[in-house]
Amino acid sequence: MLQIRPNCECCDRDLPVDSADARICSYECTFCASCVENVLLNVCPNCGGGFVPRPIRPAIARRDGVSRIHQPPSEKPIHSPYTREQLHEFARRFSAIAPEER
Repeated sequence: MLQIRPNCECCDRDLPVDSADARICSYECTFCASCVENVLLNVCPNCGGGFVPRPIRPAIARRDGVSRIHQPPSEKPIHSPYTREQLHEFARRFSAIAPEER
């Protein structure tokens, strides 16, 4: 089950559980759409993979025990140890390679 991390690892923007602006890689590194497009160039700075929109966990249990109430999102913020410039430089080196070929 996804942690549903609460913030962008680059700019620290809040990304609530119902945010359609959250993007994740296959390791669930979490960034906002703006950072993915403008800074990271669709290259995860942690694994080198690409990003997809983060699914939104249902607010209401449509099946018993399955909802945000039963599996709440993470409250622990994650911050990149790299500067915005370092993130962009890493992404720039690999952005011309399609995610499925990285």
